[in-house]
Amino acid sequence: MVNHATADRIRLIAPTTELHDAFLDCAFEFGDGHRDGFATDSISDDDLVDPERFAAWVALRASYADEATELPPDRVHDTLSWIVDERDPERILGSISCRHRLNDFLLNVGGHIGYGVRPSARRRGVATAALRLALEQAKTLGLQRVLVTCKNDNIASARTIERNGGVLEDVRESPDHGTVRRYWIDLAQGD
Repeated sequence: MVNHATADRIRLIAPTTELHDAFLDCAFEFGDGHRDGFATDSISDDDLVDPERFAAWVALRASYADEATELPPDRVHDTLSWIVDERDPERILGSISCRHRLNDFLLNVGGHIGYGVRPSARRRGVATAALRLALEQAKTLGLQRVLVTCKNDNIASARTIERNGGVLEDVRESPDHGTVRRYWIDLAQGD
């Protein structure tokens, strides 16, 4: 059940060094698990803690949104945002990444949009609202359809995607990522 009061207050903000401690609090709430949508795969937790390295990472992630930035061959341009509630905008609830296009890995496993909501903020409609906002970002990028994926056993994420218009295309096995549900969302619907 989506908490509409919460959903109406959810905002996506650009990562900023001013929220370094809030980001660490959010990211480390996941423990040793993978942080979907956080784009922290290229930086160690020790580097995230260091203010200078964190600032360099924030700047690097901002550059990924700029289509003029030359990226490594295995990367695509993406817009990284942090999820906040406008009532407490200095507490980060999660992170979401809107990829501008798909490479082979993203087509098969990762999708256009990846997101993660900190465990203490789940079951309140945060992910559903954040995904809705990321779909608006995708529209501004000119995307007509987006692929959103989740682990087959992640029922909450599957429901989040379905609430945002996701239509299941298939369920695939990935050697490194287990069983993945692949949903397409038509952005032209309702226009």
